[in-house]
Amino acid sequence: MKITRGIKTLILCIFTFFTVNIFSQSNTKFIVILDAGHGGKDPGNSYHGFVEKEIALKTSLKLDKYLKKDTDIQIIHTRKTDVFIELVDRPKIANKLDAHLFISIHCNSVKNPVPYGSETFVMGLARSNSNLEIAKQENSVILLEKDYKETYKGFNPKNPETLIGLKILQEDYLDRSINLASKIENNFKNKLKRKSRGIKQTPLWVLDAAYMPSVLIELGFLSNNKEGLYLNSDQGQNEMAEAIAAAIINYKKEYFGNKAGKNDQEDSSKVVVRGIKNNSKNTESESFVQKKESKTQSSKVVFKVQIAAGNKNIKLNPNNFKGLKEVSVVSTKGVFYKYLYGSTSDYNEAKENLKVAKSKGYNTAYLIAFKDGKKITIQEALK
Repeated sequence: MKITRGIKTLILCIFTFFTVNIFSQSNTKFIVILDAGHGGKDPGNSYHGFVEKEIALKTSLKLDKYLKKDTDIQIIHTRKTDVFIELVDRPKIANKLDAHLFISIHCNSVKNPVPYGSETFVMGLARSNSNLEIAKQENSVILLEKDYKETYKGFNPKNPETLIGLKILQEDYLDRSINLASKIENNFKNKLKRKSRGIKQTPLWVLDAAYMPSVLIELGFLSNNKEGLYLNSDQGQNEMAEAIAAAIINYKKEYFGNKAGKNDQEDSSKVVVRGIKNNSKNTESESFVQKKESKTQSSKVVFKVQIAAGNKNIKLNPNNFKGLKEVSVVSTKGVFYKYLYGSTSDYNEAKENLKVAKSKGYNTAYLIAFKDGKKITIQEALK
């Protein structure tokens, strides 16, 4: 698929802004952006008298209260009243402040009144039909904005092809987003005994344009009357907000310690890599190694092709990957899996591996790079 010139220009502008802005952080506080979804002329989902924009705002304001228990956290809201905020401006607020986290609060709905449960989204290329429907629904607010065609440069919220065009420029933050999402969903499930529908990847503009770990939380289904009643109540909003706050504070402590200004070294002790050996045929052959490597073990840049990602643990059998044999998987604390093809220090060979992966039907595959066991950008790898 060809990406339009407008989208290329937009991505380049965002990347340039990010490159300049990332070095400017001098905040002593841990900045969290709370984004109450929809608002004003955009009500979001409405079922059984439950209105998404109202529930999202009330839950965000309650979340503010619980987060303030940690005095090192600074909270910024994209909206604190019932006003319409253009989608493009929501991540801009986070980027300008060089925030540490972007949290977007929403409520789900479908025509079927039976489904219920929470789910938390992170940005990504992996997608299913249901995820695309949510992507279209959440992105459709763009159409309410003045001059949206000029602002979003050819991005069509109802066209899956342009959703794919928004590549993950902030993929370095994806693992952290997944980690935060897992903490949130685990709290919903284990502390509140709510049904969790898990962590999912889908192309959402508000996450794609935020250059920091970011998640979009669907608190539950307003189309389910019982769940709608819970989310519309003070008790439900307080409980959900407290669970989210606990996850955010836990995340902050994991990466930053007690102070926001400390170095944020990722704890990779729970990240493992599995791989299919070259001589593997129809049987699974696994070797577990720590992702965290010493510099003496690997000082070269290694290129791999990411062919898929999701919360499903797939056996590393070539038959499960369209015949590809050199497939490995990186799992983040056993809740999210990235499937990688090939491994080489030669960039030209890596590009050939990418061609092979795409020839097998992995049309959204892309190159990633590692050095000393840590993920780096392709630009850094080619320096």
